[in-house]
Amino acid sequence: MKKIIVFNLVTVDGYFAGPNGEIDWHKVDDEFNDFAIKQLQEAGSLWFGRVTYELMANYWPSEQVLKTDPIVAGLMNSLPKVVFSKMLQHPDWQNTQLVKDIDVEEIKKIKTQPGKDIYIFGSGQLVQQFTAMGLVDEYRLMVNPVVLGEGKPLFKGKNNKQNLKFIRSREFKNGNVLMVFEPLMR
Repeated sequence: MKKIIVFNLVTVDGYFAGPNGEIDWHKVDDEFNDFAIKQLQEAGSLWFGRVTYELMANYWPSEQVLKTDPIVAGLMNSLPKVVFSKMLQHPDWQNTQLVKDIDVEEIKKIKTQPGKDIYIFGSGQLVQQFTAMGLVDEYRLMVNPVVLGEGKPLFKGKNNKQNLKFIRSREFKNGNVLMVFEPLMR
């Protein structure tokens, strides 16, 4: 059975992006890159909301990134992708399927099929919707040692209250801490 795993870099004060979507505070280095490669190798598909999808689709296929980060770029470009959007008309990043509406029952069916897990990167609104619908099986939050004071919260709204079970953590040399949680009740 597949799991839906949310992976996001977050600040100590709970933001996954700055007020205007900035992610210049992400602490990434060789250790993070090795972690990212391993995680991508475990992924069966990547699911995005429109905003994150457009950022990724403009970044990973670029010639510069293909030269400077060929392993991660190769994985990001080759994995099957789903973008959830009512606004997007024609996704042009290779291996991308466009889904206009979240069909909870269809997603539950997909999760029962054999194969590797589904990862959601970024995509705060999609994470909030999936959380409210009880579709997320695991949260992997990479807490960066920074406080923004304002920004885009990963979790907001009264329908996103979630009791979580702590699974594990990992400290990175750059000060990041990966924390892994599972929802207690879905």
